[in-house]
Amino acid sequence: MYIWINISQIMSYYRFYFLVFVFLNLFCPELVAQTGSVSNEIVKDLTKEACDFLDDTNYEKSLEKSGIALQHAFNIKNDTLISRNYNIIAINFHELGELDKADFFYHKALSYAKRSNIVSLRMMITSNLGNLCFFERKLYRDGIAYYKESLKFGDNSKYAEEVAITNLNIVWSYFKIGNFKEGLPYLKYINKNQNDLKGKSNDIALNFLNGMYWSNENKNDKADKYFSKAISYGESIDEKTDLLYAYLEYSKFLNKIGKFEDAYKNMLSYNTIRDEMTNKEKLKRASIAGFNLELDEYKRQIDKIENEKDSQYQSLKKSRIIVILFVLISFILVFLIITLIKNIKFKKKHNLELLRAKEIAEEASMLKTQFISTISHELRTPLYGVVGITNMLLEEHKELSRSQHLSSLKFSARYLLSLVNDILQINKIEENKVVLENLTFNISDEITMIKNSLSFLSQKNNNTISVSIDPEIPEYLIGDKLRLAQILMNLVSNALKFTKDGEVEIIVKLNKIEGKMYYLDFLIKDNGVGIAIVDQGKIFEKFVQVGRKDEDYQGTGLGLSIVKRLLGLFGSTISLKSNIGEGTSFSFVIPFEHDPQKTKKIIDEIEVDLTSSDVYKILIVEDNLINQLVTKKIIEKNNYICKVVDDGFGALEILDKEDFDLILMDINMPLMNGFETTKRIRLKGIKTPIVALTAFDKDEITDEAISSGMSDIIIKPFEPVKLFKIISYLIHEAKSEASIKN
Repeated sequence: MYIWINISQIMSYYRFYFLVFVFLNLFCPELVAQTGSVSNEIVKDLTKEACDFLDDTNYEKSLEKSGIALQHAFNIKNDTLISRNYNIIAINFHELGELDKADFFYHKALSYAKRSNIVSLRMMITSNLGNLCFFERKLYRDGIAYYKESLKFGDNSKYAEEVAITNLNIVWSYFKIGNFKEGLPYLKYINKNQNDLKGKSNDIALNFLNGMYWSNENKNDKADKYFSKAISYGESIDEKTDLLYAYLEYSKFLNKIGKFEDAYKNMLSYNTIRDEMTNKEKLKRASIAGFNLELDEYKRQIDKIENEKDSQYQSLKKSRIIVILFVLISFILVFLIITLIKNIKFKKKHNLELLRAKEIAEEASMLKTQFISTISHELRTPLYGVVGITNMLLEEHKELSRSQHLSSLKFSARYLLSLVNDILQINKIEENKVVLENLTFNISDEITMIKNSLSFLSQKNNNTISVSIDPEIPEYLIGDKLRLAQILMNLVSNALKFTKDGEVEIIVKLNKIEGKMYYLDFLIKDNGVGIAIVDQGKIFEKFVQVGRKDEDYQGTGLGLSIVKRLLGLFGSTISLKSNIGEGTSFSFVIPFEHDPQKTKKIIDEIEVDLTSSDVYKILIVEDNLINQLVTKKIIEKNNYICKVVDDGFGALEILDKEDFDLILMDINMPLMNGFETTKRIRLKGIKTPIVALTAFDKDEITDEAISSGMSDIIIKPFEPVKLFKIISYLIHEAKSEASIKN
C-alpha cells in the first residue's frame, strides 16, 4: 500500500479517560498555546520536522510538531501549509489505526488544498483517501475512484513521480480484488515508465506486482523471477513495509504451485517483519500528542461557535422584535406547561393501570417462553433416544425393516418432533427472535431438493409434482433460502396431503426488478379437494384444520400459520384462491438480491467440508443412559474411539488421566451442569474442542455456551452427518492452531 508520506503497518490505538485531556491542557500548554506570529519559513521548517518524525515512525513528535505548525498556519492564514499539516496528522492517525479520525483530517486537508489550488497536494491527499478506502475499509470501488480522481489533477510530464505512484496504487488495488484484466493497462504504464518511481521501495512493489500478474497467468518462471527480485531489493533497504507484502504474496504463489516448504519459510519471514513493525510503546507515547491535537481542533470549533454566539447576541440586543417574540413565546410555554400538568394528573392513573397490564403481559409471555422451552427440552430428550434406538434396530436387524410396528414407532417419533419444532417456530416468530439471513442459493436447486424430499408423500397419494421456473431469473440470488424452503415445504406438503391422483405445480416467475432486488412471484397450485369459501379466513390461524376427517390428513394445523408469519418477515403476504372440488392456489411475492460480486464473496466464505477418514478419540459427558447408548453407537459407527462418563465430575477426573480430540457435553446434568463443567475444564488449561449436545433450543443457550468456553452447539435429535462435519472441522482447526504455535 502506498501513501506518499510512507505508511507502514496499521497498529492498535488505546483511548485514555477524559482526565488525561485536562492534565495535558494544564501541564503541557506549549502544545496547545502556540499563538505567536511567525513567518512562512518557520512553519515550513516545523512541517518538514513533522514529516521527518513520521518517516521515523516517531508519532509522538510528528503529531506534536504538526499540531504546532497547524496553529501557526492558521494564524498566518496559509491554506497550503494548513492542508499539508492536516494531511500529516491524518497519516499519523491512519498509521495508528484511527480510521475515522484519519478520514476526518484527510477531508480537512483536501478542503484547504482546493483553496490553495496546489495540484500535487490535491493528488497526494486524494490518493491517501484512496488507500484508506481500499486497504483499510475494504470499500474497493471508492478506493479506485479516489486513485483515478487523483490522476486527473496533473499531466504525466509535470508530475511524473506522483502519476507513477498513483498508477502503482491502482494496479495493486485491482490485483488485490483479483481483477487482473482491469489492472493490466496501469501495470504496463508503470513498466514503461518505471524510472519515474524513484526509489527501491517502489521497485519492490513493482516487481512483486509483476509477480502477481504472471502468477495469475500461470507463467510460474516469470512470476518467481519477479518475486525473487522484489525480495532481493527489499532486503537491501531499511524500510520493510513493501518487503512485508512481497513475502506475503510470494508465499501465496509458492503455496499455489505446490512448494509448501518454501511458502512456509516466506510466511515466517512475513510474520517476523510484521512483529518487528508493531511497536506498542510508540503508540502509548503518541496517544498524548494525538489527544492534544484533537483538543486543538475541538477548541478551534468551540471558538468559532462562541464567536458566532457573540455576533448573534449583539444582533438580539438590537432587535426589539425578537425580544417581543421571546416574551410571547414565554407566555405560550407557560400556558402549555399548565395544560400539560393538568393532562399528566388526568392520565397518571390510567398510565399506572397500563403499566401494571404491561408487566402482567410481560410476565405471562416470559412464563409462556419458559414453559415451551422446558416442554420442548423434556420431549426432545426421550425422542432422541427413541429415534436413535429405532435407527439402530433397523441398521443392525435388516429383517425388521419391513416391520409395521417399528415403522410406526419411527414415524410417530418424527411426527412428535415435527410438532415440537413447529410450536418452537411459532413462538420464536411471535417473540421477534427470528432474523432473516443472507445466503447465496440457486432457486432451481432449492426447489428440486424440496421436490425430491417430498417424493415419498407424492407417491403415497399417487400425485405428481411439476416445476416451472422463469429462465429470466438469475442463476444465483441472495436471501434467506432456509426460510423460503420452509415456506415451500409447508405449502407443497399441504397440497400433496389434500390431493389424490392429481398434480401439484410449483411455478416461479420474475415479477419485477428494482435495482439489485429481483421480485419473484411464487404459485403453489393443486387440483385436490379445495377449501370452502367460509373456511378460507380461518386456515392461517394456529391449530386450525378444515375439511378433515378423523382418518385423513395428519398434521398439527401449524403449517399455514408458520407460512403466513415467515412471509411477514420478508415483508410479503399470501393470497389464496380455492373452491370445493376445484383445487387450491397459494401465491406470494418475495424480493431477493442479485449481486454477482457479493455472491462471489459469500461463496468464497463458505466453509469447506473437512470430514476425513482419521480416527479420533471422543469423550461423551451425558447423564441419560439411553442417550449415552445412542450417541456412543453413532460415534463408534464412524470408527471413532469413544468413552462415556455420567456427569461433570467424571469428565474432570478422566481428563486428568487421558487426552481426547473432542468432548460432547450435555447441558442439563445433575450435580454440575455442562456450562460449569466446561468452565472448569478451561481453567485447567485444556484447549480440547467442546460441543454442546443438548435438547435446548440453540438461541436460548448460545450466549452462555460461548462465555463458558464451548466451541459449538448441536441440537438433539440431530443428523449424524452434521455431527461428524462439526467434529472434523473443530478437530482440524484445533490441530492447525496447535501446529502454528509449535
